[in-house]
Amino acid sequence: MTKLNKDFYLRTDVVQISKDLLGKYLFTKIDNKITAGIITETEAYAGITDKASHAYNNRRTARTEIMFAKGGISYVYLCYGIHHLFNVVTNVEDVPHAVLIRAVKPIEGIEAILKRRNSKEIHSRISGGPGTVSQALGIKTLHTGLDLTGTKIWIEDKGIKVNEKDIFKGTRIGVDYAGEDAKLPYRFIVKL
Repeated sequence: MTKLNKDFYLRTDVVQISKDLLGKYLFTKIDNKITAGIITETEAYAGITDKASHAYNNRRTARTEIMFAKGGISYVYLCYGIHHLFNVVTNVEDVPHAVLIRAVKPIEGIEAILKRRNSKEIHSRISGGPGTVSQALGIKTLHTGLDLTGTKIWIEDKGIKVNEKDIFKGTRIGVDYAGEDAKLPYRFIVKL
């Protein structure tokens, strides 16, 4: 087990971090159950200059303030009043970069994942979207601000090497309001 340390998250290139998270294991220990999935899809959000970011134009609200913290913590927000979306805050304090974890491949705690997702078997939709990732792993908005080097939510490097040529790059989803920035190739997918 090699838990990612603060240095991983404090780097300045959110797009590179977004790619580097592919193939890493996202773990949770919630309700005394350990669950994990391999990260297979991410989206980068480049802070105050990125019209798709919650922190665009230095927007600081009760919800977004956590994005301005030092990297290596969680940012979980409610989307459409239903879906809890899990993001990894990156970069140094006052630079509000974040990576949305869009999909994971379930690996550990399958029984708990199936129960949380009200399913009898693993299928492509069980944790194939950002809302289902959080549901499968038990992540809720109350988990915002957690230290990702702690013991409730953390990410491990288990040696999976993802080659640049194997990463699909696309535009982000659901950010049409961001105009030209919606077209940035900041979404990354790997088949594992």
